[in-house]
Amino acid sequence: MSTKSKILHDYDYNELVTLVDGFGEKVFRAKQLLDWLISYKNENEITNIPKKFLQDLASQEYIFCPLEIYKEFKGKDATKFLLKTTDSQLIECVLMQYNHGNTLCVSTQIGCRMGCKFCASGESGLIRNLSNGEILAQVLLVNRWLNDKKTDLGKNSFERMITNVVLMGSGEPFDNYQNVVKFLKQIISPQGLCISPRNISLSTSGLVPGIIKFADEGLPVTLSISLHATTDENRCKIMPIAKAYKLKELFSAIDEYENKIGRRVCFEYMVTPENSTIKDAERLGKLLSGKNCFVNLIVPNFTHGQAQTTTKEQAYKFGGMLKKYGLTTTIRRSLGADIEGACGQLKRRILNEDKK
Repeated sequence: MSTKSKILHDYDYNELVTLVDGFGEKVFRAKQLLDWLISYKNENEITNIPKKFLQDLASQEYIFCPLEIYKEFKGKDATKFLLKTTDSQLIECVLMQYNHGNTLCVSTQIGCRMGCKFCASGESGLIRNLSNGEILAQVLLVNRWLNDKKTDLGKNSFERMITNVVLMGSGEPFDNYQNVVKFLKQIISPQGLCISPRNISLSTSGLVPGIIKFADEGLPVTLSISLHATTDENRCKIMPIAKAYKLKELFSAIDEYENKIGRRVCFEYMVTPENSTIKDAERLGKLLSGKNCFVNLIVPNFTHGQAQTTTKEQAYKFGGMLKKYGLTTTIRRSLGADIEGACGQLKRRILNEDKK
């Protein structure tokens, strides 16, 4: 079945207007329908739309809830969800709860074809893209999950409880460009969840054409670049995308994004013994000199049962080296390690267990 043409969450408000008109319904039904979609209610829970219209939608196989929770895993500081799609694929998203709000890390593809050595999500390659509605449904489903846990809300009450969204789950967002951009427009829309673009981060392995194109979209989200090395040679060893786009091309595209959007860029840098030398600090200082950016240092959560080779103390030490070059650094909190929170790890384990 083609998920793109039948998932109602794929439709923005204007498209829903066209849809309801095609069924002979009044325009206001589009807003009613959108409200139910945002609250992630199924057709049996809808109270103010004629049953005949709902039956007509069902008869043409339109889908209200394209994702369901397959399994959930509660850790000490995060909850990871395995979600099942209508074609029985599994995708992952992670809820991180802070004092200042709830952040959801969403996936943009089932699998990934980037082949980064440190990531489990691409081990089986790319299975398929997620539609914009399937990306959106991750946010809305977990938002409903949070609502359902609030005892002070009425049965049909709705509250936006997801405050921040990061596109850092399985998949390369710019390899699924059109669906990702439409999802972003849906989620920041006043007719959607109305999440501020400043509360959204998009992480890319460095697809230069995507960065350049995205600079013209006028979406002031935080762009996060997976850098992880200070030379083309070393970056190619862990990120095959670096063979196609060298650091010079990558930074030219980043400059274009920064100039057009005016937002500070985040550089993700996984600290390992091989890439955190004094020379690496010097090269990184030169690469980022004069840029409106910060460096997010990551203590790697290795896949394949590899031994941990870096500690948080070593990351702080490297951060101290970078300070000498005027760079602002943060150390990423390792949320979800106890529930295999890194991209693809939990899905891989559950699939292996299910096979047994």
